[in-house]
Amino acid sequence: MGVKMIDIKKAKKEELVKQINEYTELLQRLQAEFENYRKRTEKEKEDTIRYGNKDFIIKLLPIIDNFELALNNQKDKEQFTKGIELIYAEFNDILEKEGICKMKVIGEKFNPEVHEALLQEESNKEEGTVIEELQSGYKFHDKTIRIAKVKVSKGGKK
Repeated sequence: MGVKMIDIKKAKKEELVKQINEYTELLQRLQAEFENYRKRTEKEKEDTIRYGNKDFIIKLLPIIDNFELALNNQKDKEQFTKGIELIYAEFNDILEKEGICKMKVIGEKFNPEVHEALLQEESNKEEGTVIEELQSGYKFHDKTIRIAKVKVSKGGKK
């Protein structure tokens, strides 16, 4: 009975060692897979950052082509001006489709979160009303990406 008991204990110990070895190997494989996954997602993130604007840039290339065409045909000033106006409209259209829009500021109440007052002037408008846009402000979807530089009414003129 003593020998049999030792054999059973030895068999159980060997079984436990075998299981520990299997779990250790499984853990090592999982760690390696996770490390590979981490490296792969890091590379994908870097690529997304590096090439994320590719589609937007491709949309801008025709504008560059149109500028080159206009610059090569400057002799007719009226046609040149018309061409530049069309390029400007095309550029704004692309920006709007990408969620970038110009803020409307004239007549708005001055708001330091979206306006920078560079000048004040007496006017027949209520004090603190934006009366002139000196540099356009832009939003990207609902976030201000550049505040508008403006002239603000002091009030006073009636």
